[in-house]
Amino acid sequence: MTVGTRPRAPRAHARTHATGAVSTALRRILESPRRPARVLAAFPAGIYLEVRTELEPHVIAVVTGDATRLPNAMVITGSMPQVAVGDEGSVGDGSIEVGRLSLRAHRWWNPAPALGRVDPVRLARSLPVLAELCDRSPRRPGLEGNGAVALLAQGCAEASLLKSVTAAEQLVGLGPGLTPSGDDVLAGLLVALRHLGTAAGAGRAVWLADWLAAAVTFDARGRTTPISATLLHCAARGEASGEVLAVLRGLAGRQSLEPALHRLLQLGHTSGADLACGLRIGLAAIIDLEGGNR
Repeated sequence: MTVGTRPRAPRAHARTHATGAVSTALRRILESPRRPARVLAAFPAGIYLEVRTELEPHVIAVVTGDATRLPNAMVITGSMPQVAVGDEGSVGDGSIEVGRLSLRAHRWWNPAPALGRVDPVRLARSLPVLAELCDRSPRRPGLEGNGAVALLAQGCAEASLLKSVTAAEQLVGLGPGLTPSGDDVLAGLLVALRHLGTAAGAGRAVWLADWLAAAVTFDARGRTTPISATLLHCAARGEASGEVLAVLRGLAGRQSLEPALHRLLQLGHTSGADLACGLRIGLAAIIDLEGGNR
């Protein structure tokens, strides 16, 4: 510094640069040309950004390590940027910019890892355990006793497109909150049919997952919340949160089921229980469909 000159004041709008662990579901949108975004919701452990794009996922979660690792998330260390709902940001050209924070990926993680081959008999033994743990839990599904949920279970068990798609149409967007209960049930179901069906070689279950995925994602942005629509698109591809993936591994015998299910059931007010309900319907359907082939 030259003697007699004043120290340069920091720029008022200087950006802080950081990195995070990013879901591979976000790779396409992050590597696309930059697009404007806005803050949909802001919490101490995470913010949701809606990106003006037709690509999916069009809502991105930026979360700390203490938050649920959603399939559309970038996980950062440290505190969240100080932003408010409606604040502007941008996504693309390799970074997420919001507030004064500029984020880039330092590693990627897979929100839809394959389970590998699983004996259908092993899955059949897991169903009564899952049912008993869910039934005795004080965390109840938001749509417990709903006729559309019962129709969905029946339709999936019978591989009936008419019944299952009719029920799914009734459930999309049903219930309050950022992720309505009906959407959470459908997300759990889609992930179970795709992952467990593939692992067990249950072709009809995967076929059913494809049809249901098309039905629940069609015009999802106009039928439910932006955050929930994004998570439905993720589930349609088999992408799920760490808590859901842990339960899938428990059902397949890869880890202990009870603690994994307990962690899932703690999510949100009813979200965890609703997701577990969908997983249960999907697992029961795979067993019924496999039994029909023997």
